[in-house]
Amino acid sequence: MPLIAALLLAAPLAQAAPLTDALAAYDAGDLKAAARGFAESARRGEPLGQFNLAMMNLRRELPGASDARAWQLLQRAAAQQLAHAENALGEMIEQGRHAPLDKAAACGWFERAAEHGNADGALAIATCYYLGRGRGQDMALAQHWYLEAAKAGDVGAQYLVASMFETGLGVEADARLARYWYGVAAQNGDDAAKAKLKAMQDADASS
Repeated sequence: MPLIAALLLAAPLAQAAPLTDALAAYDAGDLKAAARGFAESARRGEPLGQFNLAMMNLRRELPGASDARAWQLLQRAAAQQLAHAENALGEMIEQGRHAPLDKAAACGWFERAAEHGNADGALAIATCYYLGRGRGQDMALAQHWYLEAAKAGDVGAQYLVASMFETGLGVEADARLARYWYGVAAQNGDDAAKAKLKAMQDADASS
């Protein structure tokens, strides 16, 4: 997961300048300066600083970096509903980087992130429902969240949504929407989607 830069556009001006400086330092390879900037932001209770400092801990880019410190920082950012932090907490649990693996807890964080607009969280919670892993299997909810991830540009989700519309899995079958999403996935480079779209178009032409 990358450090957050784009979200600075939504940050108050007082936060944005120091965080921009810290991100510039990080991009320039000056990890000490970046860490100082993020740490100062985190001390002020700013969720973007907390998140970015947590990422440096997870990547072991700081002296004494630890998963425990990353978890603590992400919890603080998530308490302010920073969706990236919520998703990262789910990923830490899923990867076994915080206590024993708890699939239900991981899915809970993914769902919170998805509800706050995070595309990675939408993809992850969709998979929880699709596989019945950490959540009861529910194809309607899987389709709902895969669709959100597809709208956000995830190619794999675009293909899955198209397939679910084609077969009526978790949603009423709709060949028009299936063709649409296969087409979107195909435009984004999915070869399997290109083949499926051609097959559907050929079937339409011969009927």
